[in-house]
Parts: sequence; C-alpha cells; structure tokens
Amino acid sequence: MEYNDSIKNRLRRIEGQVRGVLSMMEQEKDCRDVVTQLTAIRSAIDRAVGYVVGSNLESCIREEIEKGNVPDKVIKEAVEMLVKSR
Repeated sequence: MEYNDSIKNRLRRIEGQVRGVLSMMEQEKDCRDVVTQLTAIRSAIDRAVGYVVGSNLESCIREEIEKGNVPDKVIKEAVEMLVKSR
C-alpha cells in the first residue's frame, strides 16, 4: 500500500508531540499537563490507525471485487486490526 503525505505529516506531528512531552518531563512540568499531552498523542495515534486501516480496507475491498470475490474476509480482518489497536 502506498501512503500519502497526509498520513506521513500526521505521524510527524505526533513525533513532535512526543518530543514535546519528553521536554515537559525534563522540565518537570506538572503531571496533569503531561497526561493531557499524552492523551492528545494517544487520540492522534488512534485517528492515524483508523485512517490507515480505512484506506487499506477501501483498496482491499476494490481489489477483491475486481477479482470477483466477496470482500467479507478483508472486512473482518480490518475490524480485528482496529479492535487489537485499542
């Protein structure tokens, strides 16, 4: 699967957020602020996972239909990936 710049940019932002949290920890910032940022990172990662699975699911379903197959297995695998990611 080819990944577009949008998802790569999302991950770069997340990377920056993680570096920011490390900096906050080094500066001994309040734990509530650190946890708030960690929660934002987790939310951003969850959205990135959803985007990757959704994009992949779409292309896999199209591929299965073109082959004349029913895409049920692909859909089930995608749902399992999302469940495991939580």
